[in-house]
Amino acid sequence: MLDHLADAFGWLQQTLFEAVVQPLVYAAGLGGWTEDAFDATGWLLVGLLQIAVMLAVFAPLQRWRPVEPVHDRQAIRTDILYTLIHRLGLFRLVLFFGVDPLFDDVLGALRGAGWGTLHLDQLWPGVTDIAWVSLLIYLVVLDFVEYLIHRGQHRWQWWWSLHALHHSQRQMTMWSDNRNHLLDDLLHDAIIVVVAQLIGVAPGQFIAVVAFTQLSESLQHANLRLSFGRWGERLWISPAFHRTHHAIGIGHERPEPLTAQPPSTTRALGGCNFGVLLPWWDMLFRSADFSSRYPDTGIRDQVEPDAHGRLRDYGRGFWAQQWLGLCRLAGRG
Repeated sequence: MLDHLADAFGWLQQTLFEAVVQPLVYAAGLGGWTEDAFDATGWLLVGLLQIAVMLAVFAPLQRWRPVEPVHDRQAIRTDILYTLIHRLGLFRLVLFFGVDPLFDDVLGALRGAGWGTLHLDQLWPGVTDIAWVSLLIYLVVLDFVEYLIHRGQHRWQWWWSLHALHHSQRQMTMWSDNRNHLLDDLLHDAIIVVVAQLIGVAPGQFIAVVAFTQLSESLQHANLRLSFGRWGERLWISPAFHRTHHAIGIGHERPEPLTAQPPSTTRALGGCNFGVLLPWWDMLFRSADFSSRYPDTGIRDQVEPDAHGRLRDYGRGFWAQQWLGLCRLAGRG
């Protein structure tokens, strides 16, 4: 089954490359980049397929069982822009030209320090080297890394100052997954790429893991009243489980005691439901909240004024959101 899917994807990639990408590469005088352009075509194809699934499957589900009516279409249009930038390869193109050499240097330094590649698919010859088994192993391992990254984004104030942009969406939809600060994405992708290289994930498997993870995350962020039931909720993260993570004052903050004083400007960071694909890590580290609810989403300082009566502004458009994220990181936002 996996072989047939890989063959079909390879044929589509080759067709798209020869019909569209390769002529553009040569027309731009970049013939020396043909091999890299072919790899980029793979990511472009993955993004196109993801968007097709989102429009054909997730969008009707949102219309069928929405959590709330859509009222802020400008915010959703901005989220669509984030999705197109990431899923169609524009962000990866910037990484390729600006950051890939740094990745190569980091990996070279790690291997020079004795951190060789650990091929997890070779741990049990005859079993772990089966294609679907090795793919599942890498999926689980990388999902655990994703969980740790997500905990870090909520644990450290400097990282939260960037990640807060993702949580500032008051109108969550299937487009909201990629609503991130670009510097936050850079840190996240750098960690995932280095770990994937060190544990021996093959390029094709890496694309499959990333594509599957992104598609699942798009469903989790959908404006969709959907739970997977008592047992399903403990096997895979649902829109209901993840919406709790985005809930105001629940999913990414420790509750404060009620006092007569105005809310503090700096909240104690904490939260629940940090898992990306599997709720197992939240269950293991006791950060899971399986309560059945569909609360309002956002950040408390968007709706509760500080001691000076001000609400925090996270920006309306793409560039404003990116700039304000840098201001928060510098302690001026």
